[in-house]
Amino acid sequence: MLDRSIESDRLPYCREHGIAMLAYSPLGQGLLTGKIGLDRQFTGDDLRLNNPRFDAETRRKVAAMLDEYKPIAEAHNLTFARLAIAWTVAQPGLTFALVGARNPAQASENAGAGDAVLNEQELTEMDSIINEHVGAGWAAGGKKS
Repeated sequence: MLDRSIESDRLPYCREHGIAMLAYSPLGQGLLTGKIGLDRQFTGDDLRLNNPRFDAETRRKVAAMLDEYKPIAEAHNLTFARLAIAWTVAQPGLTFALVGARNPAQASENAGAGDAVLNEQELTEMDSIINEHVGAGWAAGGKKS
């Protein structure tokens, strides 16, 4: 959701040539779970410590985006994590999603996204919300390209 740069060239190429595509980190290192608030402090060797994607401004934008996702998540009885994974695997040309987990509970939580089926209207609405809050052209570092 936060890095959609592959949509203009790589995904169409993969669809056209029958090549599988793996989405890496569809939860944005936890940012799309709704569990990283504005008060969260990153310390030590946490990879998010100096990543601009985790600055306060970006976290506010993502929180606003997730807030608008609530009706869709609730309609499917999904957490934000499951919704983000379901949206990811619903993207045309994406074949797999590599989702991290820190413990068995998170792995089980993430696996539950496999049962979710989002309809075209919901996917379109989610795209619109992404563009409104964080933009379509975010680079891997978190800032608009």
